[in-house]
Amino acid sequence: MKKPLIKVQTSENLHSNKSNSRRNFLKMGGLAVAGSSLLLVGCSDDDDDPMTPEPGDVFDLGSGDVGILNYAYALEQLEAAFYTNVLNGSYWMGLSDGKEKTILEDLYNHEVIHREFFKTAINAATSASNVLPELEFDFTGVDFSSRDTVLATAKILEDTGVAAYNGAGQLLASTDYLLIAGKIVSVEARHASAIANLINPGSTDFAGDSVLVDIGGSGVAYDKASSPSDIITAVGATGFIKTKFTANNLPTS
Repeated sequence: MKKPLIKVQTSENLHSNKSNSRRNFLKMGGLAVAGSSLLLVGCSDDDDDPMTPEPGDVFDLGSGDVGILNYAYALEQLEAAFYTNVLNGSYWMGLSDGKEKTILEDLYNHEVIHREFFKTAINAATSASNVLPELEFDFTGVDFSSRDTVLATAKILEDTGVAAYNGAGQLLASTDYLLIAGKIVSVEARHASAIANLINPGSTDFAGDSVLVDIGGSGVAYDKASSPSDIITAVGATGFIKTKFTANNLPTS
């Protein structure tokens, strides 16, 4: 059984069983992202789909800490690209509320810093051929003139980012990388809280049951943690990532 591959496929060619990843993402995030045509599929050895590239045609995230760093780098590229589009959209440009405009600009700056950190860290840790290339994105399904759409999409991405870091931290061998990941995930959680408050000011949504879980019966007071395979499937379901890559060798324990 081959592991998941992100690839582009038109909606006319979708098989019903390949829509499961999209439904799983919507279940995780609670929002349909309209207009997407990219999904992540599991490719079996007997899969005769002509769009399945041969081994070596696409970049693999790698193994060990470098693989996890590339995984985080992909997510940070996605978030930075999203907020770049937000700041170029008519919703943000037309904001008269200085606080809301500043929050979104701060989120953009943070994600760009995170993206560039991972790019530098991976280049320092391995050869250039093992560094995830710059990804291409397609946000045509997001209406960047709509406040509701932008904030709802931002909430999904931020909540997904928190769950991704929480799930990947245990897979890092280097305590130095783990320390940095902890510092980044705390910022991602602040982002998620800020977005939740913009959507529903003064509410307790920032710590609601949709983002927190119970551990060992001690109470609903812990952020969710998701494995890289679940996150990659969920992100693939958004249709935002155009560049193909595989995650065949990421650590799982």
